[in-house]
Amino acid sequence: MRNYVMGLLAALFVLVSAPAFAETTRAQAEAEISRFYSLPHIIGTAPTSPSWRADGRAVAYLWNDEGYDFRDLWLYDLDGNSVTRLTNLSGDARYVENAKGITEFVWLADGAVAYALRGDLYIRAGDGTTTRLTETPSAERQLVASPDGRAFSFVRDGDLWAYSLASKSSTRLVSLPFERQYIARHVWSPDGARIAFIQADMTSVPFREVPYYSGGKNRSIKLSRAFPGDHTGRYRVGFVDAAGGDVLWVEHPAENPIRSFEWSANSKSLMVDSSTFLLEVRTIRTYDAKTGTATVFYEEKEPRQLDPAWSSAWAPDDNGLIIVSDHEGWYHLYHKTRPNAAPKAITKGSWEVANFNVDAKNKQIYFTANRDHPGERQLYKVSVKGGAITTVGQMPGTHTPYFAPDFAHAVDIASNDVTPPDLYLLQLQGSITARQVTKSPLAEFNDYTWSDVRYVNFKSHVDGADVVARMILPPDYDSSKKYPLIVGSVYSNAVRAQWGGRTSHPTWGLDQVLASHGYIILNPNMAGSWGQGKAFRQRLLSGYGGIDTDDLESGVRYLVSQGIVDPERVGIWGSSYGGLMTLMSLFNKPGLYAAGVAGAPASNVWHAYPGQMWTLGHTVHDNYERYKMQAAQHHAAGLEDNLMIIHGNADVVVLYGDTLDLVDRLMENEKTFELVTIPGSSHAWDVDNLTQTRFAFRKMLDFFDRYLKPDAK
Repeated sequence: MRNYVMGLLAALFVLVSAPAFAETTRAQAEAEISRFYSLPHIIGTAPTSPSWRADGRAVAYLWNDEGYDFRDLWLYDLDGNSVTRLTNLSGDARYVENAKGITEFVWLADGAVAYALRGDLYIRAGDGTTTRLTETPSAERQLVASPDGRAFSFVRDGDLWAYSLASKSSTRLVSLPFERQYIARHVWSPDGARIAFIQADMTSVPFREVPYYSGGKNRSIKLSRAFPGDHTGRYRVGFVDAAGGDVLWVEHPAENPIRSFEWSANSKSLMVDSSTFLLEVRTIRTYDAKTGTATVFYEEKEPRQLDPAWSSAWAPDDNGLIIVSDHEGWYHLYHKTRPNAAPKAITKGSWEVANFNVDAKNKQIYFTANRDHPGERQLYKVSVKGGAITTVGQMPGTHTPYFAPDFAHAVDIASNDVTPPDLYLLQLQGSITARQVTKSPLAEFNDYTWSDVRYVNFKSHVDGADVVARMILPPDYDSSKKYPLIVGSVYSNAVRAQWGGRTSHPTWGLDQVLASHGYIILNPNMAGSWGQGKAFRQRLLSGYGGIDTDDLESGVRYLVSQGIVDPERVGIWGSSYGGLMTLMSLFNKPGLYAAGVAGAPASNVWHAYPGQMWTLGHTVHDNYERYKMQAAQHHAAGLEDNLMIIHGNADVVVLYGDTLDLVDRLMENEKTFELVTIPGSSHAWDVDNLTQTRFAFRKMLDFFDRYLKPDAK
C-alpha cells in the first residue's frame, strides 16, 4: 500500500509541477502574496462540521461555494446524489472578511435543523421555514441534539440549557454560581433521559491584564491566564435529568483535566478519561449513572509523558473499552474488557493511531493513522478482535471521516499536498467507493503551477534518530544547482501530507511564493512530534531550544550534503514555539543561518502556559537553571546573524512585553535586529486579517531576499 500511495503522490506531483517555468521576480512574488491572501480565497472555503441525518441518507455541512468566509448550511442527499443549499443568510456580509456565518448546527426530528448564527439560535423546519429562537446579549453555543431529535441542549453564559420542540421553550438545567465557571462539554445518554456534563472552574486561575496600543488609544485585555506553577482550572463531572432537577455530582480529582467522556450504549455508565495535570498518571473511570459510584477501569503511569494523544470509547455491546495508548511505545488501539483484565492489542507496529470510531453493529473499528507514511492520516478499518487491517479509500493525504449512524457510508474532509480540502462521500459496505461532494477551489486555482512537494529522511547528527521532513522545491527545480533554503515555518508535528502542511498558520501561500521565487522550503518533524513513537517524543524532555533545533540543523546539513543547498544562504522562521526555536537557532548556532524571522517568539518560558511544563520540567521555582536553559532571553548575547521579530502587541498567549524584554537584552549586548510591531494584533499575527497577513508576509519576503538572495529584484 505504501508504494501505491507514494507512487500516486509522485504522479500528482508531476501533473501539477509541469510545465516548468522561470523563477519569479520580486514584483511577481509580491503579486502572488496579494492574490493568495485576498477574497475570494483562491483555494476556496473548506467545508466543515458534516453531520448525518438520523436515517443515514443525507448529510448536512457548512460551506461557501464562492470562496468567501461566510458559511451557509448545505445538504447532500444520497438518494438523489444532489447538493442543496439550505440557507442563504450572508446578505451584506457576503463579501466581508471573517464573517463566519453559521457556526454550528444539529439535526432534529422530522428533518429540522437548529443552528447558531451571530450568537443566536434558529430552527429551520423540514419544509424550509425558519424560526428565530433567541435574541440574547450572550451567545448560545455547544448545540447537542437529544437522541430522538425532539430537544437539544446548549450553553449560554456558562450554564446548561435545553430547548424542547414540543413546548417550544427553553429550560435552564444547570446554573453555575460564579462568572468563571462554565459547562465545558455535555452529552445526552442514549436513552435521552439524562445529560452528563463537565464543569470547568477557573476561579483560582490568576486574572491578568494585558495592555496594548491600537487605533490611537491605550487599551487592555483582561483574562484568566496562568503561568507555569500557577493554579490551573478545576473540573467536576455531573449528571442531570433531561427534564431538570438536582445535579448528581460524582467524585473526580478536581485538578485532573478530562480528555474524553462517553455514555455506554445501555445508558447505565459514563466513561471518563483523565490524567494528572502533568500527565504522569492517566486514569479511566466508569461512573454508575444512578449512584455516581466510580470504578477505576484502566490506569497507566509514565513520568516522562509529553504528548497526551489519548482517546477512548466503549467497545461493542459495552464489552469494556477501546483505548488508544502509547504504553508500549507507539499510539495503538487496545481492547480492555474488564477492570482487572489486561488490555489486548488490536493494532501494532512502528506507526501511530490518531483517531478512531467504533462500528458496534459490525464489531469493527475505523481509525486514521500514519501507517503508510509518517505524514499521512489514512483511513483504515480492523476487527475489534484485531487481525487484518483494510485501507478505506485510496486518495493519499489526510482524512477526517464522519460516519453515518449505520456505518454504511461516511463523509470525509480530505486533502493532500496538491489538493485543497473538500468533502467526499465514502461507501463503506461492499466495494469501497469515493465520490467528491464539494469543489472548493476557484477555477483560477488551475491557472497556477503549484510547487513540487517531497518527503526526505535523514539522521540526527546528535543522537542518530530518524527524522522525516516535508520539502517544497521550486517549480523549475534543477538538481545541478544550489538553492537558498528556508527552514520553516518550524514547529512540532510539521510533517503533514495535507494542503499547506501545517495549517495553524496560513503559510500555504507564502510557501508557494517563496518556492516559486527560488527557495527550497524544509519542514522537519523534529523531536517531540507525534507519529514516530514515544522515544522520539521524549527526546524533547526539558529540551526546548535544544534537541529540537539540533534536528533542524540536521536537515540543513543533509540538504547541503546532497549538493542542492548553498550553506551560505540558509534562513529559518517560525511563530510562537517556532519563534522560540528560531531565536535559539540564531543565538546558539551562529553562522548556520544567515537570517531568521521569529514571529510572536516565546522567549520567556516562565510566561508559557502551564501545559508547557510537560516539556519544560515539572517544577518551576526549584529548577531555575533548567528553565533558563530553555529561555531564549538568556541566550541573546549569542546573536551574530540577521534577525527580524514580528509580534502583535495585543498577544495574550506570548506577551508582547516579553519581546520588549528581549529587545532590551539585545540592545544591552549591542546587537542589530529588526522589530516589526503589528498594533492590535493577537497571537495570530498572520491570521487576524488579510491586510495584516499581506503586510507581514511581504516584510518576510523582503527580509529573506535581502540576506539570502542579494540579486533579487
